[in-house]
Amino acid sequence: MASEAKEKWGGKARALVRGSGPDQVWPLLEDFFSLHKWVPTIDTCCGVEGVSGEPGFVRYCSGTRSSADGSEDVFTNWALEKLLATDPVNKSFTYEIVDCNNVGFKSLAATMKLTAVRDAEEEDGCGMSWSFSVNPIEGWTEKDLTEFYSVALRIMAERIEAVLSSKG
Repeated sequence: MASEAKEKWGGKARALVRGSGPDQVWPLLEDFFSLHKWVPTIDTCCGVEGVSGEPGFVRYCSGTRSSADGSEDVFTNWALEKLLATDPVNKSFTYEIVDCNNVGFKSLAATMKLTAVRDAEEEDGCGMSWSFSVNPIEGWTEKDLTEFYSVALRIMAERIEAVLSSKG
């Protein structure tokens, strides 16, 4: 068991939503079906099992991508993700990717957490952190996966910021 724990990769990505606090951002993220609205590589995110927002709830996420060799082949990556815990008071939720996926994830667990922040210009914002623990993934490095999550989280923050600023 101890050797398995040593093999796990772990990382954390951080991003900032400017001009809005966790109370404004949380309603957009607590909807476990909304991932496709915020992550450009996700085309579909929908519930498949359980009660929405309650631990044990499972969502299906998929996205299409072109082949890396430049051919016109298109592939669909998909995964089932189970909500493990949600904490609306502390603005966080934890989920896992279940064994049923085609992207190579084994035992991935991740937590999204929101915190209030104030930047150097004294502007209020919402810090978003996405931490993960996963068994090594064939064809990836731990650094690659952390960068992937960092880019995805920055895009999520930008999209959320745009939506909230348009509501004025």
